[in-house]
Amino acid sequence: MKTAGVIIVFLFGGLLVYGTLDFPDWGDPDAPASRHVSPRYIEKSLEETSVPNMVTAVLADFRGFDTLFETVVIFSAGLSCFFLLRTKRKAPEARFYRHLPTGIVLRIEKGGRLPEGSVEFERIDSIWVPHDLIIRATCRLLIPFIQLFALYVIAHGHHSPGGGFQGGVIFGAAFILYAVTHDLRDGLHRLGEKITIVLCSLGVFIYAGVGALCLFLESNFLDYAALAPVLGVDPVTARSHGILFVEIGVGIAVMAVMFAIYTNLSSVGKQDEGL
Repeated sequence: MKTAGVIIVFLFGGLLVYGTLDFPDWGDPDAPASRHVSPRYIEKSLEETSVPNMVTAVLADFRGFDTLFETVVIFSAGLSCFFLLRTKRKAPEARFYRHLPTGIVLRIEKGGRLPEGSVEFERIDSIWVPHDLIIRATCRLLIPFIQLFALYVIAHGHHSPGGGFQGGVIFGAAFILYAVTHDLRDGLHRLGEKITIVLCSLGVFIYAGVGALCLFLESNFLDYAALAPVLGVDPVTARSHGILFVEIGVGIAVMAVMFAIYTNLSSVGKQDEGL
């Protein structure tokens, strides 16, 4: 069986290498893309979309279908990690609590209750290591600025380098940074599993919903110019606004998927103690 697998891999690898022989040379000015597609994008992107960032115009407008499926692929990756790693969380035999005023750790057996004044106790992991106060305080100061920058990258991606994928990664990294510097339980308290799943779906729904709205307005799917009557702008400006809408959807999906993958990987699917 192993030998057959190796043969199949080499066979398909050879076919892929053979297929590259028909590709044009790198940088060939006579290649079909260089003679037709690239000049169109370079010369007409700003005129037709009112978007100075040509890369964003190509990805979110001219190649809108491709980017939509890329977003679906990211969503599918998050779902795959969930189905492969997520396990049913068993009730622990004992829970551990730290007395906040003194720092004393108590072990409470299953079914036991905390002493009076339990608001002074914080649930901790079985193997608890005190967090560094400087790291926690520094991250709490940095995270709002990281999230604000992520929103800027998403909102300004069609005018400067950035976009939904980049901004979503930065926003997801902010939540991961919080979970690493505090603990996974605190991170899930800020962005729970159910909310994460909803946001993953919402991001894809926003992107596809914009395209469906264009169909409803008797135009082509993802033809943002059809949004002009709804937005009260000219068709070219409507294409710019449509790009912004889909970038927001991409950013939400990427952010949620990143955090969902982290929570499942770091806790082996239990989403309980983790890092």
